[in-house]
Amino acid sequence: MEIVFLGTGTGVPRSDRGSPGLLFTVGQTVILVDSGAGTMRQLDRVGRSYNDLDFILFTHFHPDHTADFVPYLFATRYWPRLTRKDPARVYGPQGLLELYGHLRNAWGKWVEPPENLVRLFELPVGEASAFRCGEAMVKTGPIPHTPESLGYRITEPGGATVVVTGDTDYGAELVDLAHGSDLLITECSFPNGMKRDGHLTPSLAGRAAREAGVKSLVLTHIYPEAENHDLVAEATLEFSGTVTLACDLLTLDV
Repeated sequence: MEIVFLGTGTGVPRSDRGSPGLLFTVGQTVILVDSGAGTMRQLDRVGRSYNDLDFILFTHFHPDHTADFVPYLFATRYWPRLTRKDPARVYGPQGLLELYGHLRNAWGKWVEPPENLVRLFELPVGEASAFRCGEAMVKTGPIPHTPESLGYRITEPGGATVVVTGDTDYGAELVDLAHGSDLLITECSFPNGMKRDGHLTPSLAGRAAREAGVKSLVLTHIYPEAENHDLVAEATLEFSGTVTLACDLLTLDV
């Protein structure tokens, strides 16, 4: 399983950290988790295209996680259009179809992809679910951020498991979803001492990783307030495993 961090920032525009986007390659299956502003451009920078995306998974509907859904849909209408034979599948919490309806009301036919080449699926909110993304098995679980927020537990055929939370606060739901995983990718919005509701500090991310018994932890979704702090050191106060601070275009193999 290969993971590329397309964007490791937030909704605050910055030159060094784009809005959230994670690219997974599991065998021949390509999965995008979240698509903040600039994600489609970042795909091109790593030699990928919107045409390559087999699955798009949204954790929740805040603009910094969904803004490039419009450029994606718009791109499917134009040369070289979607060249794939199987439809791309877009998954998100309940409310995804309503969101798409609002986009169609605003943009009309310009966000209507070629017929049968993009399909949308809603996932239940507040409970676990499971489905296949090509060669990967995906399980979902509620995450303490917004009422619809979901985290994704992605397992490749060899058994390696990565959990992606999107934005999250500390809570039992986070620990349960991450339990026993090889890698937990979670947010670290603010440094210790600057806790905000709905978000993690490094120590809380480390605590969740320790309680879940994960092997490694990656911190992402970094606000400017956190940049001049040693976030890795703060996380290791609670977690003795490997801690990595993500940066844009970081590539990891699991």
